Amino acid sequence: MSPIPDDLARAQEEWHATYEQLAAQPRAALRRRLVRLSSEVLFHPYWQGHRSVGRASLHGARHVRAAP
Repeated sequence: MSPIPDDLARAQEEWHATYEQLAAQPRAALRRRLVRLSSEVLFHPYWQGHRSVGRASLHGARHVRAAP
């Protein structure tokens, strides 16, 4: 399995942080950010070549990242 790109891992981490903020303090701006991050993760070019890997590979405490 190839490493998950940094921008994809970052977007997923931001998604989780935003979701937690939204749960604690519902705000329209947070909802809009969550929608934007969701589409960024869901439609990232990485998935075009890695459909069989599945999005479960993003979940977890740490991600395997591409070398800089």
